[in-house]
Amino acid sequence: MGDDSETWEWIKSPYSASENCVEVAFRPDGVAVRDSKDRQGPRLWFTPAEWDAFRNGMKAGNFDRP
Repeated sequence: MGDDSETWEWIKSPYSASENCVEVAFRPDGVAVRDSKDRQGPRLWFTPAEWDAFRNGMKAGNFDRP
């Protein structure tokens, strides 16, 4: 991720009414995730394959609470 990440289009869930959420930016080479309360803070970076695996795991219930 370069220093231009502030110009990226960051999106959050339309169900989020406050600043307590995560934001994602979809890039050609991957997906960045950040905390909306700390936009200058650390970010997670996923390759397209990693993001797809995460998303598929969420859909399959792999991360559901017991």
